[in-house]
Amino acid sequence: TTKAGSIVVPYGHVIGNEKWRGSEIAQRLQGKVRLIFEDGLGLVDFHLSNRTCILYISEADLVAGDEFKRRLVRFRNANNLMGLVIVEKTRISDQYFLAVQKFVVLELGMVLLPVANQGEASQLIIQLVSSVVVWEQSREHGTNPFLGKQRAQLAEPAVFHTVQHIPGVGKTKALLLLQRFGSIHGLCNASVSELEQVVGPTAAQQIHTF
Repeated sequence: TTKAGSIVVPYGHVIGNEKWRGSEIAQRLQGKVRLIFEDGLGLVDFHLSNRTCILYISEADLVAGDEFKRRLVRFRNANNLMGLVIVEKTRISDQYFLAVQKFVVLELGMVLLPVANQGEASQLIIQLVSSVVVWEQSREHGTNPFLGKQRAQLAEPAVFHTVQHIPGVGKTKALLLLQRFGSIHGLCNASVSELEQVVGPTAAQQIHTF
């Protein structure tokens, strides 16, 4: 089972599973975010402050067989948290990637983010954490981007896939935009200045024009 749901993560912090202590990903996160290790996360690898949990599937996990699938299913069944699945897509694991993508996105309805290595994964986590801090500051001024309805829509792979096709938007920006605006409709009604808070001025203008 996973106990992550009972853990409250302060803003700007990441709680990492004890098994990642000393890893490359942990070393790259140190100093960029406040990283705390906890041995009670169960199935979860990293827990962010907006109820987002990261499940990390390494190249070794993919080569070793189907155990990682059982872990994902147990997480999906045990939680009201949002699970992001980060998968190492390397020269060795590439042959397994399509099957994993189909399983995670179509069968489990979770968001999958491919990375080349732990260094790229750490950059992704840092971006997610910094965006949460910005939203929390805006929430204190009367807007609440953390509505349950928005979280539910974010988990829809078709919506996530669609947003990635907007010019100037890749997988990371698509994730940040959906966390902030909740839906395609919310994104269409966003002003340039609201978009800038999430993706910066250049991408905001491209999205607004599109």
